[in-house]
Amino acid sequence: MTEVKKSFPIKGMHCASCVRVTERALKKTLGVKDAVVNLASEKATVTYDADNCTPQQLAESIAKTGYTLELEEKTDTAIKEEKRKELRNLRNKVIVSLGLGCLILWGSFPGLIQTSPAFLQNFFVQFILAIPVQFWAGFAFYRATIPALKHRTANMDTLVALGTTVAFGYSAIVTLFPQFVKQAGIEPMPYFDVATIVIGLILLGRYFEAKAKGQTSEAIKKLIGLQAKTARIVRDGKEIDVPLDQVLVGDTVRVRPGEKIPVDGVILEGESSVDESMITGESIPSDKTKGDTVVGATMNKTGTFTYKATKVGGDSMLAQIVKLVQEAQGSKAPIQRLADIISSYFVPIVIMLAFVTFVIWYVFVGSLLLALLSTVAVLIIACPCAMGLATPTAIMVGTGKGATNGILIKDAASLETAHKINTIIFDKTGTLTNGKPEVTDVISVNKLKEDEMLRLSASIEKGSEHSLAEAIVKEAEKRKMNIESVTKFKAIAGHGVEGLVGKYQIFLGNRKLMEREKISLLSVNTEITRLENGGKTVMMLAVDGKLTGLIAVADTVKESAKEGIKALQRMGIETVMITGDNQRTANAIAQKVGITRILSEVLPDQKEAEVRKIQAEGKKVAMVGDGINDAPALAAADVGIAMGTGTDVAIEAADITLINKDLQSVAQAINLSKKTMRTIKMNLFWAFGYNIILIPVAMGILYPFFHILLSPIFASVAMASSSVSVVSNSLLLKRVKI
Repeated sequence: MTEVKKSFPIKGMHCASCVRVTERALKKTLGVKDAVVNLASEKATVTYDADNCTPQQLAESIAKTGYTLELEEKTDTAIKEEKRKELRNLRNKVIVSLGLGCLILWGSFPGLIQTSPAFLQNFFVQFILAIPVQFWAGFAFYRATIPALKHRTANMDTLVALGTTVAFGYSAIVTLFPQFVKQAGIEPMPYFDVATIVIGLILLGRYFEAKAKGQTSEAIKKLIGLQAKTARIVRDGKEIDVPLDQVLVGDTVRVRPGEKIPVDGVILEGESSVDESMITGESIPSDKTKGDTVVGATMNKTGTFTYKATKVGGDSMLAQIVKLVQEAQGSKAPIQRLADIISSYFVPIVIMLAFVTFVIWYVFVGSLLLALLSTVAVLIIACPCAMGLATPTAIMVGTGKGATNGILIKDAASLETAHKINTIIFDKTGTLTNGKPEVTDVISVNKLKEDEMLRLSASIEKGSEHSLAEAIVKEAEKRKMNIESVTKFKAIAGHGVEGLVGKYQIFLGNRKLMEREKISLLSVNTEITRLENGGKTVMMLAVDGKLTGLIAVADTVKESAKEGIKALQRMGIETVMITGDNQRTANAIAQKVGITRILSEVLPDQKEAEVRKIQAEGKKVAMVGDGINDAPALAAADVGIAMGTGTDVAIEAADITLINKDLQSVAQAINLSKKTMRTIKMNLFWAFGYNIILIPVAMGILYPFFHILLSPIFASVAMASSSVSVVSNSLLLKRVKI
């Protein structure tokens, strides 16, 4: 199966019912494995089998429901222009609708009618003024309703179309056939003001909603806007400026002070300080020199340098960040399922309630006018818009805020789960520490000289990717030693390495390796203990089955580690350190950062099991790591958090990636989740509460006690306000501190 995951814009959606209808249509399409429709971003993310399904078939499925799935990818400029055009059209319709509606209201509303010109009081004039509002400004409601009814579905547009058509239709009959109305014993009084003002106010609400929704995706717009437009590359000894999309992997790029770095790469010559705050959230510039990596869209501050382009286009870090944020914003949080389930039944129930309202007022009270007005009020006030926007708008703002602070959240489910975390497990090397250990001690325990011992150790470790091995090799290179080739090399997970260096059989590793090879450590136990109590990792070197010496390596603790742990502990979250180091070394590091629960001497393949053990205690567990061997544990945790400086495998396995090196971002990610969830719950409370309270009021529940009936005009104001308030509440997330 050729599985493809792709996002498509969908036009015409306005409420949670629209989402439900389009999502169901996509899922029923042959070859579609999964489909998630997001109201806030107006996009569908579809996973489908490309052998059995095509984008054209997806578009046809959506077209049957009355909506439009766009297949053609548009440029950012085209999308911006389309949004501007949409807002301009909405604004024009609002001005015309409310302008004509206010004229009709002036000529028909008691109290105002005495001040209006005589021609506005004429029913035919009101009829003519109402026609463009009903059938031009309100055409979008009919355009969505008619196909929906054909396929036995209904949405918010259905409610508005029914409500305004009832008001307009009754008024038209009163105007054109007043004698029939009089014969029925009813005063011929039209309600064109209701139909026109309602349409105008709903369109006004959509206008404000569209403007507010545009602000929810500002984070992505800012990220995309950070890219440089051109790059200065060196070809054939000449420097030329080329568009960004013409830079190739392997090109040599020159960057001068004050310029943006165009693409990702590795510095070849020169040094500078680079402002990387756009991806790390760290305001202090980072010093860069030969061999260091630079990231596209960051700002070069002081020096000039040349570098080799390693990642361009869609492979660059910025492109990956944008893609990750877009996918997160398009995903659906588990809490949204409640709104989806309710919205699937909501519109049909409202139509039934409107029918019941009409029957009660007409049959039992005997008032056709009150029956019509109450029915219209029920149809208008019932708003699944707010329910549909409650979760996705908050998710979009939350994930966007995280991205601008160096916290990349993979999907909405991860953001929701993070606020429940009560235990966080930290890998030691590369997570709590800088992951760049250095050799501190080389101790010989027999006649072999220390330099020769280091040379043999570096030779055997040359084939290892472990950070401790890298420290030994670097130390040997610093001393300009001749590193030999190795034969029969073997890495023993959680133990060390073995192989042949020249004529020597070499074993280099920890206590477990020495125990396995039955090599006694009695003569050096005191020395090992002293080094380990100092927070150093000790490796034992054995040559031809005999202990030859000790090499101690120390890794420095990250500056942010202690404050990061303290921040989590203040939040009541338990912190745990997991490491392959022995208990004494682990204790020394844990003491420096303030962690009391330590899991030491854990082999790489045992980390996942340790995560599951803590989960079995009833804890919600997050795992923070950076290495390939952390990937299973990251995947097993309720939330996996990868350091962005780590490997691609760890980042892929994680739910949240911290691009910066600051461990205080772990607490910030948890805090962001809590504040986003609080916003979502508040949005859902108001969305549901609004309907629970105001639908009975629109039906007339207060009339027997207080003689209060809800006007359809006020119903439309309340409906429009509910959607705008939900989006506005989500936008407040942009101001919170995490």
